[in-house]
Amino acid sequence: MSRYLIKRIGQAIVVLWAAFTVSFVLLQALPGDAILIKFLNPELGLGPEQIADIRASYAADVSVPVQYFHTVANFLTGNFGYSIQAGVPVGDVLVANLPPTIWLAALGFMLAVVVAVGISALSVLTPFIWVRSLFRSLPSLFISTPVFWLGILLIQIFSFQLKLIPVINPGPWQALVLPVLTLAVPISAPLAQVLMRNIDHVLTEPFVAVARAKGASRRWVLWRHVAKNAVLPTLTIAGILFGELLAGAVVTEAVFGLNGIGGLTQRAVTNQDIAVLQAIVVFSAAAFVIINLVVDLLYPVFDPRLRSKGEVVA
Repeated sequence: MSRYLIKRIGQAIVVLWAAFTVSFVLLQALPGDAILIKFLNPELGLGPEQIADIRASYAADVSVPVQYFHTVANFLTGNFGYSIQAGVPVGDVLVANLPPTIWLAALGFMLAVVVAVGISALSVLTPFIWVRSLFRSLPSLFISTPVFWLGILLIQIFSFQLKLIPVINPGPWQALVLPVLTLAVPISAPLAQVLMRNIDHVLTEPFVAVARAKGASRRWVLWRHVAKNAVLPTLTIAGILFGELLAGAVVTEAVFGLNGIGGLTQRAVTNQDIAVLQAIVVFSAAAFVIINLVVDLLYPVFDPRLRSKGEVVA
């Protein structure tokens, strides 16, 4: 294992620890009490002693430093605690709600990449100036479109007007079509902007002029020479965006009624289920860190100039 890889893993661990610590402090500072929210209901018929026993079972009355180190030790062993509202281990809640979010994020990101590449290619290859200008203006339009408004608009068009996708009881794949499209449109905008800017920069390089002077067509030069050099800086923004997709699906899942991490976050905030919120924050931070670590390790694969003996894995 190279020193570079060890250094990046060390940085990732520090980021995860910082995310855990900051989220723990902020969640402890929240007003209210999740145990009282659930168990202080007169209909449950619980007395003060029974509520005190429940608080003791959740270690709700111990000091904050003790809770912090106890929670750290549990997280290191894979124990995320118990959900006060659901009454089951937090790990089970995450596993139950994670698949819809992963599918939504993965499909939305893949569609965003396809849209971004298509817009970037057409903005360069289209012979008509007005068409190129049109495609170059699309990212600005996409990125300024509110996600919730786009989701409602797509439901209105495809469900109520065209009646292509049912709103009530859609199939497993039908339920993902509109949410994926809703996520992909705004995410494709920064990808397309960065990619177009990089393509414009690479097209000014001397090796492009040499290739064209040898008789290569503009299309051939774009795919064989320009694309590989232009995609490298785009990897960074792609990693950041994909991390945000996993961490920020609250709005999209709320609009389309999906039971994923976004919906779970919304319910946990409403019920002040701190254990669930803490696990979601750490999971989101871990996904973000791992994705960007993979992106960093892919840089030498796409650019041989970044490979140096003893710095990257052979």
